[in-house]
Amino acid sequence: MLDIRCTVDFVLGTSRMPLLDCLLLAPQAIVPLAQAAGSDLSVVVHGVTIASGEVVILDDKTALRISRVAPPIGIDAA
Repeated sequence: MLDIRCTVDFVLGTSRMPLLDCLLLAPQAIVPLAQAAGSDLSVVVHGVTIASGEVVILDDKTALRISRVAPPIGIDAA
C-alpha cells in the first residue's frame, strides 16, 4: 500500500472572487491572494493540508523546504 501514488499540490495562495471576475481573467491580470507575501506554501494531498514550507533553489531547480508537518487527522498537535 505504501507504493500508491498520490497527487500532491503545492499551494501558493488562495482567493475568492465572483464568477464574473473569473470569466474576465486575462493575461496581465493581478489576483490578490489571502496569504501575506513570503508566507509558506501549503502541501495538500487529496484536499488535506499535510505540511507547509518555503521555496528554495536546489541545483538550478525549484524545491520546497518543509518547515511544518501537520499531525495525522484526529490527533492533536503536542
